[in-house]
Amino acid sequence: MINEILKECEYIAKNPKKVVSEYIEKNNVKAIGMVPLFGPEELVDAAGMLPVGLWGGYNVEIDLAKQYFPAFCASLANIVMELGLNGTYNMLSAVIIPGMTDTLNSLSQNWRSGVKNIPLIFMVYPQNRKLQCGIDYLVDELKFVKTKLEEIKGSPILEEDIEKSIEVYNKHRLAMREFAELAASHPITINNQNRSNVYKSSYFIPKKEHLELLNKLNEELKKIPEENYNGKRIVITGLIFDDPNLLDILEQNNLRIVGDYLAHESIQYNTDVPNEGKNSLERLANQWRDIEGFSAAYDPKKLRGKMIVELMKKQKATGAIFALMKFSDLEEYDMPICVQDIKDAGFPVISFEIEQQDSDSGQVKTRIQTFAEML
Repeated sequence: MINEILKECEYIAKNPKKVVSEYIEKNNVKAIGMVPLFGPEELVDAAGMLPVGLWGGYNVEIDLAKQYFPAFCASLANIVMELGLNGTYNMLSAVIIPGMTDTLNSLSQNWRSGVKNIPLIFMVYPQNRKLQCGIDYLVDELKFVKTKLEEIKGSPILEEDIEKSIEVYNKHRLAMREFAELAASHPITINNQNRSNVYKSSYFIPKKEHLELLNKLNEELKKIPEENYNGKRIVITGLIFDDPNLLDILEQNNLRIVGDYLAHESIQYNTDVPNEGKNSLERLANQWRDIEGFSAAYDPKKLRGKMIVELMKKQKATGAIFALMKFSDLEEYDMPICVQDIKDAGFPVISFEIEQQDSDSGQVKTRIQTFAEML
C-alpha cells in the first residue's frame, strides 16, 4: 500500500501538466496558477477552481523569457515566464503573483506585458505583518483577489465556502506535519525523492484529494516500526530543493532529509489559518502574521537559524544544508545569520547556490561529498 501511494505521488509530481489538464477536463473546472512564494489558495479552492503551484521546472530551455529578464534573474522566475510565454500554462484561467520581492514585482509586469492570454491577479503581502495596519492592508488585498476570482467564476464566492476551504486546508496542513514526522522516523521507507514527491504532488491536485492520499500514507507508516538509518540525518532550508539530481547526490552520500524549512515544502504547512478574525479574510491575513522561519516574511529577530537548530535536535539530525537560490536577495540576506546561528549551536552546516537551469551539479556534488565526510 505504501509503495502504491508513493508511486501515485511520484506520477503527479512528474506529470503536472497532464494531471492538471485531465482534472480540468474531467471536472469541467478552471485552474488558477499560484506563483511562489505564498498565496491565498483557499480563495481559489472556495471559488470551485483548482490552485496550481507554479514553481518553475527542470530541463527547460530559456528562449522567449530572455526578452524580459536579464541573465542574473533568479531561474525560478525566468522559467515561470518562459512556460507562460511558450504555452505550457495555457490551461490556466489566471495567475496570482504575490509582490514579495523585486523579482516577483518584475515578473508581474512582464507577465502582464507578455502573456496576454492568461490574466494576471497581482497582490502584495505586507512586511509590517504583525501590526494591525498590516493585517488590514492584507485583508484589502485579499478582497481584491476575491473580486477578480469572482469575475472569472461568474458568481460570488460565499463566506461559508471560504470557511470550508480553510477547514480542509488546515486539516491538510496537519496531515503534512504528521507526514514530516513519520518520514523522519521511517528514513528507509521514505527516501529523499519519496519525501519530495509527496510535497510536490500537493500542488497539482485539490487539497481534499491530496489529504485522502496523505491520511492513507500516514496510517500505513504508523503500522510499521520506526527505522534506523545507517547514514546521516540532515535538515535543509532554502526556497526549493526538489531537483532529482541533487536529491540523488544526497542519496549517494547517505544523507537523509529528516526535516526542512523550505518555502516549497514545510513552510507552506507549519502555520495553520487561526480561528482569530472577524471573517475568513482576516483569518487568512492573521496566518501571514503568524508565519516564522520564512525569508519572505519580515523577521527582524532572524529566528530561522534558531528554529532550524531546534528542529535538528528534535529529529536527531547531525548537519544542515542551506540551499541558496541563486540571485535571491531575500535568501542571501538571511543566509549568513542563519548559518552562523547553526554553527554557534555546534552543528556542521554548509551552504551552496542552486538554480533550476543548472544541469551540471559538479561543484555542488563535491561540496556535498565533503560535507558528508565531515559528519
